[in-house]
Amino acid sequence: MAEEYCELCDLPLSTCVHGMPKAPPEPPPTPRTQRTPRATVRTSTVGGDSSTTSARTTSTRTPAAPARPPSKVTDQAAFRPHIVRILKAEGSLETEDMLLELEMAMEDELRERDRQTSPTGEVRWHTTARKERKAMIDAGLMVEGRGVWELTSAGQSVDY
Repeated sequence: MAEEYCELCDLPLSTCVHGMPKAPPEPPPTPRTQRTPRATVRTSTVGGDSSTTSARTTSTRTPAAPARPPSKVTDQAAFRPHIVRILKAEGSLETEDMLLELEMAMEDELRERDRQTSPTGEVRWHTTARKERKAMIDAGLMVEGRGVWELTSAGQSVDY
């Protein structure tokens, strides 16, 4: 039995998009069910007055979303106290020296993933420390200057 071929793409009609039947239309969306009103309960008081109250219905609560798993890297804010403490003791440091001091100060806090290199080739915690430095500059705690880490007078007055 010879198979028929499409004139447009030269494929068998069974596999050709031109010879395949159209997809059936999507079914209409199902109508939403209406909420039923709460039941009304009549109560009477001693004086004969009756009042109307609505009965409370119990609803089932959905459980809260599970807590987020702990981060695999040290939080950026954890660097600030160490940076402030080191710069108060040393005055100002060049980037290389600051990162060495910071590594010794945070030796127990840095996680395994912090010590890995990122796709950019820099050690992850170095990037995090640089981001915290930028946040401190934006907050007015550090002097903006290329390659030198130094606290402003506001940064000197911060206690950690």
